[in-house]
Amino acid sequence: MKGKSAAVSFIDQLECPRTELLFQESKPLYNEDQAVSEASRCLFCYDAPCMQACPTHINVPLFIRQIMTKNVKGSAKTILSSNIMGLSCAHICPVEVLCEGACVMNHEGKEAIHIGRLQRYSVQWAYDKQMQFFTKGKSTGKKVAVIGSGPAGLSCAAELVQLGHDVVVYESREIPGGLDSAAVAPYKLFSEDALKEISFIQKIGVEIKTGVSIGKDLSISELEQKHDLIFIGIGLGRDSDLGIPGEDLSGCAGAVEWIETIKRTNAFDPGTVRNAVVIGGGNTALDAARELKKLMVPKVTLIYRRTESEMSGYKHEKDRAAQEGIEFLFQTIPLEILGHNGKVDGMKLVKIKSENGKLTPVSGSEFSVSCDFVVKAAGQEKLSELFSEVKNLTVKNGLIQVNPETLQTGSPKYFAAGDCVSGGEEVVYAVADGKKAAKAMHELLMKEK
Repeated sequence: MKGKSAAVSFIDQLECPRTELLFQESKPLYNEDQAVSEASRCLFCYDAPCMQACPTHINVPLFIRQIMTKNVKGSAKTILSSNIMGLSCAHICPVEVLCEGACVMNHEGKEAIHIGRLQRYSVQWAYDKQMQFFTKGKSTGKKVAVIGSGPAGLSCAAELVQLGHDVVVYESREIPGGLDSAAVAPYKLFSEDALKEISFIQKIGVEIKTGVSIGKDLSISELEQKHDLIFIGIGLGRDSDLGIPGEDLSGCAGAVEWIETIKRTNAFDPGTVRNAVVIGGGNTALDAARELKKLMVPKVTLIYRRTESEMSGYKHEKDRAAQEGIEFLFQTIPLEILGHNGKVDGMKLVKIKSENGKLTPVSGSEFSVSCDFVVKAAGQEKLSELFSEVKNLTVKNGLIQVNPETLQTGSPKYFAAGDCVSGGEEVVYAVADGKKAAKAMHELLMKEK
C-alpha cells in the first residue's frame, strides 16, 4: 500500500510562489501590547455567554485573563485543550455569530471583545515557539483508522491518541487538511498556517498517510481487519454542476476547485480576468466573489436564485462583499454559459419568481451579460457511496446517518462526523463533533478491552 508517513513535513510540499500569497490577512496578528490592551476590556463574565456560544466550549474568560496577565503559554494551552484546531478556528470561525456575537458588550452598545484575534495571538505565539502541550497516552493496544484529514478527522485522531490508542489517518490527497488547507479563502487562512496545526497534531503521535484512497489503495475489508474501530470524516466531493450548456468552457470553474488552485498553485492569473460572475448564495460563493475582488478583478457579480434575505451566507459577509464593490443579481438563474473559441464569453440569464414555493422563470425576462470567468458555488457532491459495501451503514440524501449522542453509525464499528454527516457546516462544529465521537469510541474500546 502506498502512502507517505507521519514524518513528512507537508509545509515543504507547498508550491512557491502561489497565488494565495498575494492576499493580505483580513484580521492581522496582534502584537503583545495590542493583545494585552484588548484583553483588558473583557469583563470576565461568570457563566460567560461567549463560552456557551463556542461549539468547542473554550474557556474564553480564562484564556483572555491569562493573556492580560501575560501568561500566553497558559492561554494557548487553555484554548488547545478544548479545541486542538484553535489556530485555524481563530482565523475562520464566524465569530460575529458565535462567541463575539454573544459577548455582553453588544448589549451595552460597545464593541465586542475581539475573541478570535486574541485566540489567534495565543496559539500563534505557542506555535512560533514550537511548544507541545500534549503527548500520547498510555497504550491501550487498540487501533483506530480515521478516513479523511479534515477538521473532524484530525480532531478525533488527536483526542484518541491522547487517550492511548494507535491512530492512523488515511488521506487520498498528497497534502492533508481538507478544506482548511485547500479551500478556505486565503485572506482568512493561509495553507501554511493550516499545516502548522497538522504538524502539531502529528507530534502528539498521530500517523498520517497521504495518497491513500480507501476502496482503491486499501480495501474496506483490509481496513476493518487492521483496525478495531473506524472513523469516517471524508467531507464532501467535487463542486456540483449547474446542468446548463457551457460548463465545459475554459474559464468556468467550481468554487472549491478554483480556491484550491489559488491556494496551492500559481496557475490562475487574475490579470486575465476583467468581468467575473459567481453563482450561488452561500458563504463559499461570497468568499469566491471577495477573493476575485481582492485580486483586483475590475467587475465581480454574484448571481443568486432567491431573494437577498434568503441567502444562506452570513449577513456580515454579504455586507463586506457589497462594501468591496461586488454587485448582486437576485432572483436570477443562468440558462447558458456563452463561449467564443472555447472560452467563456458571457452568460444567458433569466429572472425568476416564487409561486407556491416553486421557482419559475418570468416570461420574457431573459437577458445576457458579458463575462470572461465563471465560478460555480452551488454546493458539492456527496461521497457516501465510497462506503456502500459497509453493512448497516445508512445513507440518507447522500449523508451518513449517525446516533446524535455518540456519532456511531448503524454499523457498530464505524463512527462519522463532519460534512459527510452535516452536509456542510463551519469548521468549529466539525472539530467539536470529531472530539465527541472520539470520546464515544474510547468508551466502546475500553468496554471491549
